[in-house]
Amino acid sequence: MATSASGPRIRREKKTVALMIALYCRKMHGANGQADLRQPQAARVEATPLCAECAELHRYAEQRLDRCRFGEGKTTCLACPVHCYAAIQREQIRRVMAFAGPRMLWHHPILAVRHLLDGQKKAISQECQNSATTKKR
Repeated sequence: MATSASGPRIRREKKTVALMIALYCRKMHGANGQADLRQPQAARVEATPLCAECAELHRYAEQRLDRCRFGEGKTTCLACPVHCYAAIQREQIRRVMAFAGPRMLWHHPILAVRHLLDGQKKAISQECQNSATTKKR
């Protein structure tokens, strides 16, 4: 059981969730500040300040990632066997990801694809382990 909360996998997951929340907040709650329109769209999303509700969700998500019991070996939260979010925050992040997930392919395609692959890779390896355990019996 890996427990590193500062490795590359966790850092990438934090960046992905931060960008998803920023994209959601900007589109659903409006920008709380003026973004420089000369910057590329992706840079504007990152620079947009979050509303209080989204800032709190971002803080909560980072805290959950810092305390993830699987550390660098974690899967995506959707495929995780342990759902560590409280019910209210789980519903909030579900809405954020449902909205921002498809849009991430446009704004941050590399992060979006890597996130999808992380979920598939871990799910496949768990299926292989389950299959191997079943065959041994």
